[in-house]
Amino acid sequence: MKDGLALLLEKLAAVEGLRWVRFLYAYPNKITGRLLETIAAHDNICSYVDVPLQHASASVLKRMKRGGGADLFLRSIEKMRHVIPGVTLRTSFIVGFPGETEKEFHELSEFVKAAEFDWMGAFGYSDQQGAGAFDQEKKLSTREIERRRKSLMAIQKKVSRARKKALVGKEFDLLLMGTSEESDLLLEGRTAMHAPEIDGKVFVNDYPEGAPPNEGEFYRCRITEAHDYDLVAAII
Repeated sequence: MKDGLALLLEKLAAVEGLRWVRFLYAYPNKITGRLLETIAAHDNICSYVDVPLQHASASVLKRMKRGGGADLFLRSIEKMRHVIPGVTLRTSFIVGFPGETEKEFHELSEFVKAAEFDWMGAFGYSDQQGAGAFDQEKKLSTREIERRRKSLMAIQKKVSRARKKALVGKEFDLLLMGTSEESDLLLEGRTAMHAPEIDGKVFVNDYPEGAPPNEGEFYRCRITEAHDYDLVAAII
């Protein structure tokens, strides 16, 4: 169905009492102008786009039997941020795909610096029996794959730190999840910027005296501290 996802989201946005709608894992060629406009038009559709790009080098993507490349992806990201102000962007990459050269890995690294994703995952290539890449030649060593993965995540760590720091002082709606696993002295929640279980966390260390917040309810919060991936907030 043409623009089926946009149509589905419009119907879901009209459901009374539905606070947040989020979709994950949208292929780059399925993110249409209509889809972006639909997200922007409805407050209860999270301004959050998860697009698994897998790589940024056109030659690696071709070997993966995918299209695109760094320049095309950067233009697409620019459009997303223009149509949906404040959009949260998540992606994932595979490093060490068979035949990945230092030059191709450098292309990916430079792309990650330029794109400035809010959330990013990097996974090392591993053989899977029956997969298309299983019989490809020029496979990298496990040690080299892990080196590249750590290198890419180090780049993203700096990007994430800067983007999280820019959130300090801003206010968001927070879904309180309960007591934090990190400490009984902290509560834990997530905003529309945080998909369940895969993104960073929001730790709550302050709330109005005499009004302890309840798990599963929404509150307004202000970000007071930022770390590499996690945030600290006060309920206001």
